[in-house]
Amino acid sequence: MSDQDQARPAASGDGRGALRVSHEDRDEVAEALRVAAGDGRLSSDELDERLERALTARTYDDLAVLVADLPPAGHALSPVPGTQLPTAPAKELIKIHVTSGHSQRVGRWTVPARMGLVARSGHIKLDFTQAVITQPTLHIDAEVSSGHIVMITRPGIAVDMDDVSVRSGQVKVRAPWGDGVPVSLRITVAGKCGSGHIVARPPRRSFWQWLRRAPQPYAIAA
Repeated sequence: MSDQDQARPAASGDGRGALRVSHEDRDEVAEALRVAAGDGRLSSDELDERLERALTARTYDDLAVLVADLPPAGHALSPVPGTQLPTAPAKELIKIHVTSGHSQRVGRWTVPARMGLVARSGHIKLDFTQAVITQPTLHIDAEVSSGHIVMITRPGIAVDMDDVSVRSGQVKVRAPWGDGVPVSLRITVAGKCGSGHIVARPPRRSFWQWLRRAPQPYAIAA
């Protein structure tokens, strides 16, 4: 089975296609569609039309058709139960340079030892909620000019931005689970931030989770 097959809802051939989907399933497909639109794969009209269909979908088949023509993405959908995507070896250095664009590391990705991030009028997103952590520290050299870097963290991830020089932007760290959670990854950020922001925060509730007054994701994880 290919990674693309694993990253999407099971088709009706394995018995899941006709099963009813949950709010979480709809949210995952909606997020995959937004990512595809941000990468330029969908027009705004196509995004609006598919989002409406995703949020009213009833079965896995209804959702599968919405992402059938899109390449697999880390956060597109969870793998088929009982399977696991292979883990890539950790790299020493990953560099991301964005100018008026969008780049992200989401889903199951392997955290390197160092990252060099440059965002000029662009957006970089690092989602650590499902990331594979193979070492205790990550050092990030960041340069932000009229752009932003967002890090989505989970309990056990500590972020230190004391070495970031701020001109007219914003640097912020939110870790609502407190100091009682053992640290599995310590991220240190150094560099400069001007006319933009660098933020580390926990994941937000989806619309359906907010509507159902579900606990914050980090509250459950902690």
